[in-house]
Amino acid sequence: MSEAREWMEDGLAHIDVRGLPAPQPLVAILRRVHALGPQQELVVHHERDPLLLYPELAEIGWEAERIAAPAGEVRLRLRAVP
Repeated sequence: MSEAREWMEDGLAHIDVRGLPAPQPLVAILRRVHALGPQQELVVHHERDPLLLYPELAEIGWEAERIAAPAGEVRLRLRAVP
């Protein structure tokens, strides 16, 4: 996969960055977050815990919550801090 796959499901935006070389996952996720409104959320599909993402999100007033995912996948729900 050479770029992130994006789609809408159940009213939520999703982005799949699995298989992308660093720093592409971080760049793609942040670009998508900046395109969302403050009431929207983003579900991230990743193959590992994106530790460098969390301080970037905090800086722009967003947070990440790890949610259930199949084995071998890290899934996060991102949203603006209320």
